[in-house]
Amino acid sequence: MFAALQSDVGEQVINHFKIDASKTDSILLYSPEKDSIKIKSSAALHVAKGLGFPRNLLFVFLIVPPFIRNYVYDFIAKNRYKWYGKKESCWIPTPELKAKFIGEIN
Repeated sequence: MFAALQSDVGEQVINHFKIDASKTDSILLYSPEKDSIKIKSSAALHVAKGLGFPRNLLFVFLIVPPFIRNYVYDFIAKNRYKWYGKKESCWIPTPELKAKFIGEIN
């Protein structure tokens, strides 16, 4: 499930882990079962683990030290619009996709 950082749920997680939202421009992966949070490349690789074959194979990159993984993550994030383009308007989520979001955006 997803939650925007600006939503009530997102703000609760940010406050719980004392994250400075003004300095966070990355994915955050919250695990309520473990009461843990992962950021940047660690979050992305843990998400990939749950996506199924072949994307779940990316999980093997957790053996790479985080400072190297996060450097690559930041490089990709910085250049993604140049490489893949950017939409001029936001898409409207389907009801199925809306069901995956927790809370409303403030």
